Amino acid sequence: MSTGRERGGYAKGRERRDAILAAANEVFATRGFRGASLATIAKRVGLSEPGLLHHFASKEELLLELLTLRDQHDDQRITEARAAHVGALEVLLELCRQNADRPGIVRLFTILAAESVDDDHPAHDWFLDRYSLRRQQTAEGLAAAQREGHIAADLDVQTLATQILAMFDGLQIQWLLDPESVDMVAVFEDFLARLRPR
Repeated sequence: MSTGRERGGYAKGRERRDAILAAANEVFATRGFRGASLATIAKRVGLSEPGLLHHFASKEELLLELLTLRDQHDDQRITEARAAHVGALEVLLELCRQNADRPGIVRLFTILAAESVDDDHPAHDWFLDRYSLRRQQTAEGLAAAQREGHIAADLDVQTLATQILAMFDGLQIQWLLDPESVDMVAVFEDFLARLRPR
């Protein structure tokens, strides 16, 4: 039987892990994985590097935990957007609107995705799998929308899914670089409108 002290210790450990993940998010988003150090992350939460390693065995483990949490959050956002909107195009636009309110998360994803093209990057396989899954999910949503007449019938949904992800990510880079000049949501909405039947 667990005691209150054990439950309190678990809660405190969970809070410390969450604080480490939040600090890692900021440091990785600023410096990338290769430029970030465990010492810098530990300092932000008032720990020594060995103290941080008590919670995460390595910088690689910390990165993958952060990416897993981000993906779980994205899955939840996608589910909620699907529940709130009728069509696949509306869901995609809603996700774009949400990203416009989360520059820190978008920056983290953009930097790590670019770094992960190197085969030896610890997140290489994670991003490879993620893009494969997102292309498949997007194509399935587009195929359903096409059957319902919301997307032009002559468009190949597999190709279109890849194009949409490329548009999403490319727009985010331009927006991060120059948010005053690039209205990410308006440009993406215009792009999606072109996919509808004429």
